Amino acid sequence: MFHKCAVSANQKAGNFQSIRIEFIMQNKRIALVTGANQGVGLQVAKELVAHGLLVFVGSRDLARGEAAASQIGAGAIALQLDVTDQSSIAQAAENIRNEHGRLDLLVQNAGISNTSRKPGQPIAEHAKTTRPSNVSMDEMRAVWDTNVFGVLSVYQAMLPLLRASPHARIVNVSSGVGSLTTNADPTYPYHAMFGPVYPASKAALNAITLAMMIELESTGIKVNLVSPGFTSTNLNGFAGTESVEDGSREVVRVALLGPDGPSGTFTRWENITIPW
Repeated sequence: MFHKCAVSANQKAGNFQSIRIEFIMQNKRIALVTGANQGVGLQVAKELVAHGLLVFVGSRDLARGEAAASQIGAGAIALQLDVTDQSSIAQAAENIRNEHGRLDLLVQNAGISNTSRKPGQPIAEHAKTTRPSNVSMDEMRAVWDTNVFGVLSVYQAMLPLLRASPHARIVNVSSGVGSLTTNADPTYPYHAMFGPVYPASKAALNAITLAMMIELESTGIKVNLVSPGFTSTNLNGFAGTESVEDGSREVVRVALLGPDGPSGTFTRWENITIPW
């Protein structure tokens, strides 16, 4: 009799622990970071987990996503997500829906800068091959497919999950080189390098983000645009001057803003407004 009671007590303790874990998980904010297997995306995912969020580590290659999630530790879940593949996006949304039924934070970080720059080639030198007069249409389509159409496709797929959250936020990772106002100034250091591939793709991303902001301004979903600065990552062949930690700070700051935080902003560290 005593043995049966002890087992029953252990079962009750186990059930209580399971309920407690489920309660904790249900009350964690659920985030998705695209392109999170390296660079800024990986650093953002690390910091969000450190702040208590449950983070889906979006990665085109699942094995690389699993390695990144393992590196981050508990609270990070690898998620296969190719932002240029509609079926991959749909499956990722379905996986999140089945696991949690909602998404509280979407950080759209996945992006590419080019498909033809040679290893070690200076950015300014490569820019000469991407003028409006000589740019490869294939390269332009490939970059825009990720940086513009991919962002919009993920937004469309994840929006129902974001609407199921009591206080959702979207953070789109852009770049200062996408600012039309800044690039139109002849004194801007990167004025001569503005071209139709990466810089214009970020200008288009900014426009798409503005459309999202306008569409959602009457809802509780906040939308923000952030530039991580010239960060040393694979995106620029590690030519950037800022560390991934520095480059991620503004993304994380904005991502962690509460429900009363602002929407419709375009900033860099620390809360410095970038002109559209």
